[in-house]
Amino acid sequence: MDPSKPASFNHRTELLSTGRRYHFVDQLPANYDPATSTTLLCIHGFPDFWYGWRYQIKPWVELGYRVVVVDKLGYGGSDKPEDAKHYTSRRISDDIAALMDLLQLPKAVIIGHDWGCFMASRFALWHPDRLLALVLLSVPFIPPAKEYVSLEKQVERFPNWGYQLFFQEKGTNSAIERQLSRFFRLIFRVRRGTEGLSNWTRPGGLKTLFAAEEGPQRDTGHLTQEEHNYYLSQFANSMNGPLNYYRTTRHRFEEETDGSVLQAPRSDLPVLLIVGKDDPTSNQAALSITRKLIPQVQIELIEGVGHWLMLECKEHINESIPQFIQANVGVHTKL
Repeated sequence: MDPSKPASFNHRTELLSTGRRYHFVDQLPANYDPATSTTLLCIHGFPDFWYGWRYQIKPWVELGYRVVVVDKLGYGGSDKPEDAKHYTSRRISDDIAALMDLLQLPKAVIIGHDWGCFMASRFALWHPDRLLALVLLSVPFIPPAKEYVSLEKQVERFPNWGYQLFFQEKGTNSAIERQLSRFFRLIFRVRRGTEGLSNWTRPGGLKTLFAAEEGPQRDTGHLTQEEHNYYLSQFANSMNGPLNYYRTTRHRFEEETDGSVLQAPRSDLPVLLIVGKDDPTSNQAALSITRKLIPQVQIELIEGVGHWLMLECKEHINESIPQFIQANVGVHTKL
């Protein structure tokens, strides 16, 4: 389990009962007991894949947890259907439940970052009895909408979501693939001073940036050059699946009109939310909504940290989440 050597982790690829094939890392602790050991199931965001959790897997396994880290649909070694309708939160939640069935896990601690955070919280609404605890990184809880609100209207309220309008366009696939290294250097850049307030997240910002000639800057930010290259190898000619999540606004609303979906995680579910205070894409105004809808939530706001919590403050993440689980679930839990 060496973060610098992706092949050192235990990789698996399995066909789920939902008919989709998923790649995931499945790391067992010493003296693993399927009847009592607690499993942490981690779901990555955009643009990421299982590798985004590379610095968390070994420390958590050494604490006695089984750690399962998926490549979400459309990413890495998992299936990559073409149509955006396959990428809705209900379908992904059903895939997660099917993966747990395959692994014979009645329940698990579900941990998500970014889009994975949204999917983890939706999993808590669609499959509430499958969670021991819920951990959300970077994205506050957003309840199912009572009325359809287009992405354009959402961006009017939250301008820092403007980049999502660009991601909705099919032409964005090739636009990013043509400048893949530049894109990942932008996404994983180290923010200094007020740089985190740059306009690329606002409407038209990313498209304008891509249209301009790139300067000599070649800093790979929070990634080493080797890590940067590994990301490029996984996303080359493969942006359609990752971007499809941004094309599901209408699909997600329609599936959540189903009366069976909960409006918030169940009241007895332990919930932890960790947000970097310097994250320009995080809707921190939603923290009050999270507190209202999930009264039991514990919220940590991390000073001087942006979006990539698992990299920027990995020691804190590696320690804080197990402490939360230990206090609320325990290292070993009989199911």
